[in-house]
Amino acid sequence: MLKGIPSIISPELLKILMEMGHGDEIVIADGNFPAASIAQRLVRSDGNMVPEVLEAVLTLFPLDKYVPKPVALMSLVPGETYVPEIWETYRTICGRQEHFTDFESVERFAFYERAKKAYAVVATSETSLYANIILKKGVVL
Repeated sequence: MLKGIPSIISPELLKILMEMGHGDEIVIADGNFPAASIAQRLVRSDGNMVPEVLEAVLTLFPLDKYVPKPVALMSLVPGETYVPEIWETYRTICGRQEHFTDFESVERFAFYERAKKAYAVVATSETSLYANIILKKGVVL
């Protein structure tokens, strides 16, 4: 254990966050996301939900201020009427960050392609639909 590191951040995830550079992206994925088949680096966070992991990561991780929207969500499939309640939770968590303005909306298959290029994917046990989120790391000062 270390002081100041949220206990939900595993040693493996802490190492990944430390290795990431400016502009690298990390996906925090829900339980339905094909994390193992997409990830370059897979971090299991079984038993944890995306909001708690997101909040913990953002205590250690600045968002990129050099892009208009450093946080991306998977957009709804056309014709879908479901409104993910979890997005409001994300808005509250991300809204505490200095460089958050709004979410970028990424079409489902484009999201998968972007996730394949991400530095890492954190696989959670989140059951909410459309709960996947991508963060772009900023510069640590």
